[in-house]
Amino acid sequence: MSNPCIICVAITGSLPTKENNPAVPITISEQIESTQEAFEAGASIAHCHVRDEAGKPTSDPDRFARLKEGLEKHCPGMIVQLSTGGRSGAGKERGGMLSLSPDMASLSVGSNNFPTRVYENSPDLVDWLASEMITHDVKPEIEAFDLGHIVQATRMAADGRLKGPLYVQFVMGVKNSMPADEPIFDFYIETLKRLAPDAQWCAAGIGPAQLKINEWSIAKGGHTRTGLEDNVRLDRDTLAPSNAALVRRAVDLCEKHERPVATWQQARDILNLQ
Repeated sequence: MSNPCIICVAITGSLPTKENNPAVPITISEQIESTQEAFEAGASIAHCHVRDEAGKPTSDPDRFARLKEGLEKHCPGMIVQLSTGGRSGAGKERGGMLSLSPDMASLSVGSNNFPTRVYENSPDLVDWLASEMITHDVKPEIEAFDLGHIVQATRMAADGRLKGPLYVQFVMGVKNSMPADEPIFDFYIETLKRLAPDAQWCAAGIGPAQLKINEWSIAKGGHTRTGLEDNVRLDRDTLAPSNAALVRRAVDLCEKHERPVATWQQARDILNLQ
């Protein structure tokens, strides 16, 4: 294969703490330093959450602005993707950072179960977030936790609520949601190609599913996500020493499957970003 593989690094998330792994970056300065290392290791997208002074998830636009400014300074060219995820806020505050016009933002187009709660994404909120992304020229990354989310994203692109071509991420391995099952993974790819032939796709595995989802996505011609948000370990007995270490593991898989790692310039070209 000669098509470059985009590696996204999910640097912090809403849940991991330093008690889980001391390498998890919590403060803005830690996040910038960790992302720079991951960028130099081969990541071309940074998926970003922010935390408050107590280390709790927040949607504070000012914190997102500081992080975005730092990443643009220290990781020039890297694609900055801000999270609109539901653990960081409620309702429209989840999209309060979209006016910063980041390159990308995550968008969940439907609801599903999480380990201890419902991840609620009402149609009205989804439509509002999507319209804000169009207004501020932000490319959405569709986070598909279920087959219905893939179908809904293609409907939204067809009727103009989302700008195409789509970029869809299959999220697998969340407890009470879709497991990391290869026949289902293959059906996701087939369905997206059938409904949105011009779409690009990537995949993220949660916890111990991270490594095999990385390998499946790289081997099957898609893009992939790694990072301490999704998984804090290299294996059952070893904590990941950094986000960069998880990126290097994905780079090694690209080499194994003869996929060049996308530079930030190639990633921007693939995703139609300036």
